Amino acid sequence: MEPIFVISILGGLIVLLLIMGAPMRSARALGQAAIKLLVGALFLFFLNILGNQYGIHVPINFFTTAVSGFLGVPGIAALVAVNILVIG
Repeated sequence: MEPIFVISILGGLIVLLLIMGAPMRSARALGQAAIKLLVGALFLFFLNILGNQYGIHVPINFFTTAVSGFLGVPGIAALVAVNILVIG
């Protein structure tokens, strides 16, 4: 085989991987964000079930789900603190 032929095939494969790699990264990021939102909604659901005994209720909407999903337990603690201190 000619060296120029091998180099052009390798270059084409690299370009193809670069083009196909970008959508895969964004799809992976969207999937991870969706999973975090789902976990955040589950956190809030269980918080509302367990916190009902103590008068704690955090509404489950997109904002609170995003805070609890992306920040985790500190986010839930912040939402409860806002609920108790600000909302009353």
